[in-house]
Amino acid sequence: MTHTTFTLEVQPRIPARLRRLEELAGDLVYSWDRRVRALFARLDGGLWRACGHNPKVFLRRVSQQALDEAAQDRGYLEEYSRALSGYDIYMQTAVRSELVGRFDPQTDLVAYFCAEYGLHESLPIYSGGLGILAGDHCKAASDLGLPFVAVGLLYRQGYFTQVIDGRGQQQAVYRPHLIEDLPVTPALNGDGEPVRVTVQLPGRDVSLQVWRAKVGHIDLYLLDSDLPDNAAADRALTYQLYGGDREWRMQQEIVLGIGGVRALRALGLRATVWHINEGHAAFQILERCREQVAEGENFVAALERVAANTVFTTHTPVAAGHDIFDAGLFDRYFTDYARGLGLSVEALRTYGYSPQNAGSFNMTAMALRGTRFHNGVSQIHGQVASRMEQYIWPDVPAEENPITHVTNGVHASTFLAQEWSNLFDVRFSDWRGSLTDCAYWECLRDVPDHRFWSLRQELKTLLLQVVRRRLIAQHRRAGMAEAQLRRLTRYLREDTGDALVLGFGRRFATYKRATLLFQDPERLARLLGDPQRPVLVMFAGKAHPNDQPGQELIRRIHELSLRPEFIGRILLLENYDVALARRLVSGVDVWLNNPVYPLEASGTSGMKAAMNGVVNLSVLDGWWAEAYDGSNGWGIVPHGDDFDPAFRDRQEASDLYDLLEHQVIPLYFDRGGHSYSPDWVAMAKASMTTILPRFNAERMVLDYVQRLYGPARDQRRRIESEPGSAMALAEWKQHVHERWPGVTLVPATGTVGEGRRLLAFGDALELRVDVALNGLQADHVVVECLLGEQQEDGTFVLRDSLTLTPDANLPGGAVTYRLALRPGVTGLQHFRIRAYPYHPLLAHRFETGCMTWL
Repeated sequence: MTHTTFTLEVQPRIPARLRRLEELAGDLVYSWDRRVRALFARLDGGLWRACGHNPKVFLRRVSQQALDEAAQDRGYLEEYSRALSGYDIYMQTAVRSELVGRFDPQTDLVAYFCAEYGLHESLPIYSGGLGILAGDHCKAASDLGLPFVAVGLLYRQGYFTQVIDGRGQQQAVYRPHLIEDLPVTPALNGDGEPVRVTVQLPGRDVSLQVWRAKVGHIDLYLLDSDLPDNAAADRALTYQLYGGDREWRMQQEIVLGIGGVRALRALGLRATVWHINEGHAAFQILERCREQVAEGENFVAALERVAANTVFTTHTPVAAGHDIFDAGLFDRYFTDYARGLGLSVEALRTYGYSPQNAGSFNMTAMALRGTRFHNGVSQIHGQVASRMEQYIWPDVPAEENPITHVTNGVHASTFLAQEWSNLFDVRFSDWRGSLTDCAYWECLRDVPDHRFWSLRQELKTLLLQVVRRRLIAQHRRAGMAEAQLRRLTRYLREDTGDALVLGFGRRFATYKRATLLFQDPERLARLLGDPQRPVLVMFAGKAHPNDQPGQELIRRIHELSLRPEFIGRILLLENYDVALARRLVSGVDVWLNNPVYPLEASGTSGMKAAMNGVVNLSVLDGWWAEAYDGSNGWGIVPHGDDFDPAFRDRQEASDLYDLLEHQVIPLYFDRGGHSYSPDWVAMAKASMTTILPRFNAERMVLDYVQRLYGPARDQRRRIESEPGSAMALAEWKQHVHERWPGVTLVPATGTVGEGRRLLAFGDALELRVDVALNGLQADHVVVECLLGEQQEDGTFVLRDSLTLTPDANLPGGAVTYRLALRPGVTGLQHFRIRAYPYHPLLAHRFETGCMTWL
């Protein structure tokens, strides 16, 4: 007989004394304020864990008795008052002093667009590093009081929940989330009405509900297509993050980019700076151009106006990380839209042209052409991105093109363990207000070594408890026998001695080389299996459901972890999320990262680990190449692109084994008569001291303000300073691109020639260059002399640059440019001469991409 089971949720009544718990549950400040989270956990720790640390769900399910008792519990009420006081002070704090004079909250506003946000596990609209970075950006903007609003999509199913079965196969499980369970409320317009906007897809309109997530001082607006007036397929558009096929992705990015602009307009928000965080949101450029065209401007002028105050951040040097749509798909979705821009769809498609994907539409190419401020996310990545995207500025050397870098940072209050925060509160004054002060953090070296070690061991014990609990649940579900389960978890008990714990937690993409550690299994077994110096390695991460090679890495690690020599020493944890990440990065002793150089754009997990006293052991790529100083961890020198991949992997694995065997393991276990290793503590302190103030999200956002947001705002003001400036600049660029192929440089007779010239120190060499301008004006062309040294490999190392001045007009429209060159040093000198277009309204002197050399 079949029986129907009905569900009934009986919700408690919040006592008047605790009424503001509901307010705290509706502000994602709880994602980094542990005092707030502790209020819920103290009421019922088991239920708090069962609810996935979700305050809204928790308050609907906690017992009435627990609430009533808490309302009479003096200790709880004191905690409640302290948490509320801290929250109120935080919300009343104005713009931080670092922003005064740079950004005016009355007139300025940054609009930040991203496809995912990793703020907390209770809002599962993230998949990995990009989302966590975006979440940390929002949190730091709130901490600084930056006028800032974020835009994304409300994924009803989010990214997948990862289940690893008994054979090591990753299973992707999608679990729908009820809107009432999420920390969002309907976004309201100035009349107090819920905001809805519409986007056009082929043959139909799609309605979008706009939701608001409160993140301290800033708002995150999320678009949702799951509405009754949409067709079933359109309702599903915002169900999954990175799900579906290319057409699904196209539709989602139309919703994000075009719908996001319309949402901000409907909310009455006027941004002075627009930030596109990765190419998924690049269609916002077209929507903002469409608005300008509708007001009477032509497309090229509209693009100049829109690009002037738009920032684009690219996050990956891996080709698969860039969205590229085939021409037929793009044309089907944008033929009508192009008409609204006054263009043919073929003309519009050229703005997404890239030579590697000719005939397709590249979102990164569109983002670069539609913005004037561009950056990678580490120093190395900025260089790599400059080379990858050099086709946008074809004549300009990659190292000089407009792509710069802002190295990522992580939100310290989110990822710094509570135990460290408590210690800092006792020992240090105003440490939260000194996050970017490198000199301040030298105070960490004064923490007594034994206290530092004890705290680190406490965090490791907490990690082992969490890992043991998760592994037991994971493998029991997969059918593992109890005897084998005991072997698997035997080193996770407190009574099994002190083990060195290595952690590896990140997306299982092949270039991250999760299995590099297993290049020589026999040597690895010897390293891990010494009973006097036990070592554990913990792996966690997801592979995209369509990434079969990435899933094979998971299966391989699972298989190895159950081999007799590795069981209990190699541990593979499923469903890596923010909650598990907080435990891993604070509890392990060493953080491993061994990507293929130079494919690690930045990496942020190692930053989180370092600020918790964990020591990094990583390939010198991404952020670690900037952070490593020889005293704060270990660096593996990469072999680069010139080597056979198999050889490269063998060599770098060998370097990894050597470091583990001869430095890492001995340093940890060499106690020198103490109960701890003094040299290990010194390195862990150096890790925290050097990395915490330099690689936190507050420093990152301040860099964006100084180097990108402020200049972007000012560039828009320059463009709008005189009527018609955008059109004049667009027409000038068009004229330059038409004429530049005919611009040539010829040395005036006897001034610059082959061979070596002799010159006494203090004398001048007369440089005269005849430039055929091909119809361009002399003051719109810069002729420049570069002084430097010519290396044996042909590399030119720049030392100084000087500008030649127009001196005389020649027949046929040519002009002679002149410079009296007086080198400031003696010895062999080298110089080069080049020309490029100049206009006072350019955001970057090489943004036209035009240059010619003598």
